[in-house]
Amino acid sequence: MKIITASSEKFLEKYLNNPSPTGQEVEGQKLWLDYLKPYVDEWHLDNYGTAYGIINPGKDYRVVIEGHADEISWMVHYITEDGFLYVIRNGGSDHIIAPSKRVNLHGEKGIVKGLFGWPAIHLRKGEDAKLSPKLDNIFVDVGAKDQKEVHEMGIHVGTLLTFEDPFMLLNERYYVGRALDNRMGGFCIAEVARLLRENEIELPYSLYIVNSVQEEIGLRGAQMIAQTIKPQVAIVTDVTHDTNTPMISKRKHGDVSCGKGPSLTYAPAVQPKLLELIIQAARENDIPFQREASSRSTGTDTDAFAYSNGGVPSALISLPLRYMHTTVEMAHKKDVEAVIRLIYHSLQKIENAQSFKHF
Repeated sequence: MKIITASSEKFLEKYLNNPSPTGQEVEGQKLWLDYLKPYVDEWHLDNYGTAYGIINPGKDYRVVIEGHADEISWMVHYITEDGFLYVIRNGGSDHIIAPSKRVNLHGEKGIVKGLFGWPAIHLRKGEDAKLSPKLDNIFVDVGAKDQKEVHEMGIHVGTLLTFEDPFMLLNERYYVGRALDNRMGGFCIAEVARLLRENEIELPYSLYIVNSVQEEIGLRGAQMIAQTIKPQVAIVTDVTHDTNTPMISKRKHGDVSCGKGPSLTYAPAVQPKLLELIIQAARENDIPFQREASSRSTGTDTDAFAYSNGGVPSALISLPLRYMHTTVEMAHKKDVEAVIRLIYHSLQKIENAQSFKHF
């Protein structure tokens, strides 16, 4: 069974290159829905932009597979008289990597190009040598002569910025780019829908393929859509840290590697019997997997679904990722394929709510 086709990989590149900042995910959602529509029976949008398709609609039993669509970004906070922009985070943006990065500003008149400036190394001597990027000293230069010209460009307080770095394939092995967290999850669930349709798999329930908004600022899109759909089961996919690169402690963060399969999380929000079903699906279909533990929250949309509607059996399937929340996030192609396969086969093992009762 072909997992990722040439056409689906072409969609992935286009989808990853398209900006989708938290709160303004609309253009990315349009791309995602256009790709998904041939594989679902109907589709919908909620008031804040969460998009979802439904296979086999109208059943009393509802299963969700979910990723999130938004990417970390910046928001204009203050514009100086001489035309420089100071910003605040929109999600968990990393200020350390900002200097010298090119950005797109999503202004009222369209995209405006800019960059994070930084004093040259020649000027950072003596006390200035200690200068390092901080949230209150990084700034954006759009080449404007003054504040008035910035406003004329269509930029104002509240304008969002995203990094410009495009998609690439590294060593024929790794997908690289910004916002693999977590548009890669949206890609995976769309591929599951494609495989179900192409292989004519009949499910005894309604399957909701959900691409949520606003995860990066507190799981907000998932919280809203969980109340709308009221599912009986939710399988969430997101990214997790590859802890086998330099400067990361496995004792603190666990042992997960790119190329060794998706990671399955043990956590209070993860329903044990649903997790066991997913593990069985992995073993039955020779899908490699790894394990992680979260003592409290998973920090993903899994928590939003699990604790909604009186408790929804939920599980998390994570894609190992290097350099999260940078512009060079890396995911192994084999892991992406394994995530798709694992969700695909797990869905075919789900029968009814009684399967997930503790006793």
